[in-house]
Amino acid sequence: MTCPVGPEELAKLRAFIGFCTNQPEILNIPQLDFFKEFVEKLGGKVPAGEFKIPTFEGNGEQPKASAPAPEPEPEEESEPESDVELDMTGVIEGDKDEPQPMGDASKEPTEEEMDQAGEFRSKAASAYSEQNYQEAIDLYTKAIELNPHNALFHAKRGQAFLKLNKPNACIRDCNRALELNCDSAAAYKFRGRAHRLLGNWEDAAKDLRQAVKLDFDEEADEWLKEVTPNAKKLEQHKIKQERNKAERELRKRQERLRKAQEANRKAQQEQQQQEQSQPRPNAGGAGGMPNLGNLFGNLNQAEFLSAFSDPEVSAAMQDIMTNPANITKYQSNPKIMNLITKIGSAMGGAGGAGGFPGAGGFPGAGAGGFPGAGFTAGDTNTGASQKPKPDFTDDGLD
Repeated sequence: MTCPVGPEELAKLRAFIGFCTNQPEILNIPQLDFFKEFVEKLGGKVPAGEFKIPTFEGNGEQPKASAPAPEPEPEEESEPESDVELDMTGVIEGDKDEPQPMGDASKEPTEEEMDQAGEFRSKAASAYSEQNYQEAIDLYTKAIELNPHNALFHAKRGQAFLKLNKPNACIRDCNRALELNCDSAAAYKFRGRAHRLLGNWEDAAKDLRQAVKLDFDEEADEWLKEVTPNAKKLEQHKIKQERNKAERELRKRQERLRKAQEANRKAQQEQQQQEQSQPRPNAGGAGGMPNLGNLFGNLNQAEFLSAFSDPEVSAAMQDIMTNPANITKYQSNPKIMNLITKIGSAMGGAGGAGGFPGAGGFPGAGAGGFPGAGFTAGDTNTGASQKPKPDFTDDGLD
């Protein structure tokens, strides 16, 4: 038995059914109630929901491949100071005695206490000159307890600690002296000497320079000359370290930039390969469904729905969907034929080589269309040609 529906109509019907399979909500629009009823009569069920013409956001562009995270770079260690050759002659191990008494900082000495403190200070100076350094320390301690706000008492006791090779105790006294008097040249001098004994060359040079600046002293100047060579080596070494660090940071930034550029280049290449290997959203497949987003792209959706709201059009389309050969009934109805031509053009333009056959949409409608553009009741061949009829016939519908 010869099928009354031609291959092109079957292809369109197959594509339409495929579209409904992917977007079954389209059957919920009022204009397709007849087809929904047909499906449900056969036992099918149409899911609820509002139909929306699918679109491809971003003009169909594929998401860009994310650039790989840069690998963490190992930290480059700076050159240790031990690499610098220093003259360590005279350096001693620091003392570990308990901190010496510093007096009560909140005490306000009376005049009598200040006089007594002065007497202890004189006795301490005599003991120091006689090289009785521990006795001098004890006497300075008594003076500090009577008058804890005298910076010179702390500086002189620190000097006595130096003679006993107790640089840490000296530094504590000098720190206190500088808290009481930030311009105490003696405190800078003896603290600088204490740093020298501990091998803190840069701190020693810094304090001794300040001491000489505040109150030039030949002994302080000699001590400064003694520590300057080592201090300069360390200072120059630190300058070199800072320069090397800056250069390393610059190289790291350049390497990060290079890797980022390389990652972006690879990501762009991958994206291009993906775009080349996959069909574009607007391109029809070679035998598959057309782009669903552009299925009705050439037919205004409002115009499409408005046309189907006409009872005459809706009934005619239901009749044609039931039997495509019935299109012959409407050859003289321009309202029906114009709509069929538009639908055929829209569907035909969306498919390309596959999907809805192109070049005219529904065969028989205009340049294609539903079968039967030339079909007569006596013909058995759906492709038989007829004499073209006029584009417009006054059927009195207006």
